Amino acid sequence: MNKKTFGVIGLAKRAGRLAQGAESVVESIRSGKAKLALIACDASANTKKTVTDKAAFYSVDCLVTDADMASLGGSIGGKSTAAVAFTDENFVKAFEKSLSAEDPADTEREV
Repeated sequence: MNKKTFGVIGLAKRAGRLAQGAESVVESIRSGKAKLALIACDASANTKKTVTDKAAFYSVDCLVTDADMASLGGSIGGKSTAAVAFTDENFVKAFEKSLSAEDPADTEREV
């Protein structure tokens, strides 16, 4: 992920439109608020499975990124985090637009 992509994540956090941490992400998926979940590439296998399974069950897009937990957490001004989820469709569009400028092989999309 590039600087612009991390900027979109940070902006969503400041706007209050981002769930952070695996438990919060799963809760936002369950409640129907999550529009797109992002998982760090070095998150534990259990965390990846939990988030992707919930996302699949509730028909929420889920993306395993090439960013590690420290980078993902740093983009929101905090410590390392395994997962985040956008809760606003406009931020999802901005995120996807920022990804389109990158090499498509950098991320792996799961549904």
